[in-house]
Amino acid sequence: MMLKTFWCISALPISSLFPYLYFMIRDFHVAKKEEDIGFYAGFVASSFMIGRALTSILWGKLADRYGRKPIILMGTFSVIIFNTLFGLSTSFWFAISVRFLLGCVNCLLGVIRAYASEVVSEEYHALSLSVVSTSRGIGLIIGPAIGGYLAQPAEKYPSLFSLDSIFGSFPYFLPSLVISLYATGALIACWWLPETLHTRCKIAHERLNPNKPEYSTNELNDDGSRGRELDDQSIQSKPSLLRNRPLMAVIIVYCVFSLQEIAYSEIFSLWAVSDTSYGGLGFSSQDVGQVLAISGLGLLLFQLMVYPPMEKTLGLLVVIRLSAVLLIPLLSCYPSIASLSGLTLHLVINCASILKNALSISLVTGLFILLNKAVPQSQRGAANGISMTAMSIFKSFGPAGGGILFSWAQKRQIATFLPGDEMVFFVLNLVQLVGLILTFIPYISHNQ
Repeated sequence: MMLKTFWCISALPISSLFPYLYFMIRDFHVAKKEEDIGFYAGFVASSFMIGRALTSILWGKLADRYGRKPIILMGTFSVIIFNTLFGLSTSFWFAISVRFLLGCVNCLLGVIRAYASEVVSEEYHALSLSVVSTSRGIGLIIGPAIGGYLAQPAEKYPSLFSLDSIFGSFPYFLPSLVISLYATGALIACWWLPETLHTRCKIAHERLNPNKPEYSTNELNDDGSRGRELDDQSIQSKPSLLRNRPLMAVIIVYCVFSLQEIAYSEIFSLWAVSDTSYGGLGFSSQDVGQVLAISGLGLLLFQLMVYPPMEKTLGLLVVIRLSAVLLIPLLSCYPSIASLSGLTLHLVINCASILKNALSISLVTGLFILLNKAVPQSQRGAANGISMTAMSIFKSFGPAGGGILFSWAQKRQIATFLPGDEMVFFVLNLVQLVGLILTFIPYISHNQ
């Protein structure tokens, strides 16, 4: 349960941003035309990923050296500080700077993935990572709802929030404050979170060396000479992760799908709130938050009830490839949804969004399991750090590229070839197709 809480914390600063990012950029007055808002919005979202790409390997190595718990504590504390500051942004460059710093010190995702694979035995890895991934569904429910309903509170709820109050002066502060208060509660609860790194290393040592003397926790883990000697020997004997071909193959596939996923998240929110004259849905921030929250609830139910038996029946690679195949025709239908209206529009877009998230999380969860199977326990922190760095590099291009692509597509509504948003979803499908082809790399099949 605690792991789900921390994973949810890592997702909330990202998922809560999308419902109101369009309006935040508009209020910064950096875009000269409405069509240019998507261009600037992409850079705000990308700055977080760039920061995370620069530090993920470092956090992974520190987690392997000093334990998972201290890194989780630090990452949670960083959310409290920098997420609060982001809500107080009054300029485009201040928002980018704070998001970048939040990404630099946000070290939760990779460490939690390593922790989840260690807290249970190997036969329960699929269930453990699936349960932890449900917190992403919780984050996709709570985050968009927080961002959609609590942004601009002085305009939406004038009887509760005055224009002269801090929430009137900083219209996007309330969502950030709520997330920071939630993270504060999790930080307090984290003191009771057990450490897994040293415990699991000791169990492995006893299994491999049953006749050798048992060393105390202090000897193995603190500053005692014997513990330091064992640490140095283990570090020297670790194989290079960059030469682990199954690991590198999984990371490459994971990066491509991550690029497509974050680009979709950026584009969907911009597309949903853009005017119908530009091929959008004309939604408000509340409408976008509602759609994302409903799809998050569907994702949560899917992860708990459908994914574990489906993975056992079909196998990891079949689930990954089948999900990648089904996403292509689904995304091809999105431009046609803009022609609908009223209740039909809301029903169709909610169903499509639920299915999109369910297929995407099937990809991600399967790749998480393959990644942790590719390395020994003592290197999982570093391996997840490498994957987080590579993924964050790809994801840093996703929002910026998606915003630029969306802005360009809005200016070509009368083009002959793939006009308007048809071009946007066509490019998303091309990236999806590349990821599908890469799942047939031989090393991935060997890793399974």
